[in-house]
Amino acid sequence: MIDLVQNIKPISYVKAHTTEIVKNVGETKSPIIITQNGEAKAVIIDIDSYQRTLNAINLLKLLSFSEIDIKNGNVVTHENAKKRFEKTLGRK
Repeated sequence: MIDLVQNIKPISYVKAHTTEIVKNVGETKSPIIITQNGEAKAVIIDIDSYQRTLNAINLLKLLSFSEIDIKNGNVVTHENAKKRFEKTLGRK
């Protein structure tokens, strides 16, 4: 479990300890929340976590498109989908 309270740093700290923070984020996979004038303004995360987040967002977008298609009746049966794939692949 990530303890976000432990990972809140003012921007002045980040400026003075950038190398250490980047190393820590990469090793621990824990994000750092950067504050400016006492307000949260940005988050530093490791590249793997960022990629997983983007992948999850893209998957959720696809699911939302699917839900819209289902609501609008834009669906095909499994058998028809199979026939379309076989035709596209040149199997029939």
